[in-house]
Amino acid sequence: MNIFKWMCTIFLGLFVLIVIVQNYSSFSQTVTFKINLLFFKWESPPVSLYLVSCITFCFGVVLTGFYSIFERFRLRREIKRLKKELSQKEKELVSLRNLPVSEEEPGSNKDTEVSEEPISTG
Repeated sequence: MNIFKWMCTIFLGLFVLIVIVQNYSSFSQTVTFKINLLFFKWESPPVSLYLVSCITFCFGVVLTGFYSIFERFRLRREIKRLKKELSQKEKELVSLRNLPVSEEEPGSNKDTEVSEEPISTG
């Protein structure tokens, strides 16, 4: 499985490299970003598409990292809860194993059975 992950990573890297080489002239073009609000106007300096692509990629990596951190904390809480539940179930199992064995059938109670012997009144 580890070799499969490495192979996928290498193929993805090669694909990205091919796309960059074939589209070099397109990525070299510069763009400017403009924001025109009623109370605020801003225009960025000319930026190449390479830089925009790299910034977008890094933003996605950081965003995914934050998501995975929160997911890790959630899973850690879940593991603690399940371990606690497991220890409670194991204690219950040990206590049930240590119950004395009786020869009576389950559900029958000798105190509630009616005897068929006549009762003598003195």
